[in-house]
Amino acid sequence: MKNIISAVLLLVSVALSFKHAWDTLHYKNNPESVKMMESLGISETLIPYLACVAIAVGVLLLIPGTFFWGNMLNAILIVMIMGLALRSGNYRMALMEIPFLIMPLVMIWLKYPFKFK
Repeated sequence: MKNIISAVLLLVSVALSFKHAWDTLHYKNNPESVKMMESLGISETLIPYLACVAIAVGVLLLIPGTFFWGNMLNAILIVMIMGLALRSGNYRMALMEIPFLIMPLVMIWLKYPFKFK
């Protein structure tokens, strides 16, 4: 059961990482994303770097040896977004990120779901 939950969380987390990377790279197509990034104080020059970090998180999560570091990087990225949201006074956004912060921490606790011997 533990491995099934871990595998589901892994697939969801990887999918979210790649989706966020895609959305970040194509933020100009979504006016709401532009508004959100401006409200957080994220400059246009930082956006490609955030997308690269999101891609790195997705890749690191898939590799058993880097699973822990992918989750750590993901948690750091989420805390950064929460901090930017709190700084801009957007408490709702910061609170909405809490489940996404819990997910990589639970994944670290559950460990990598697939055993290769």
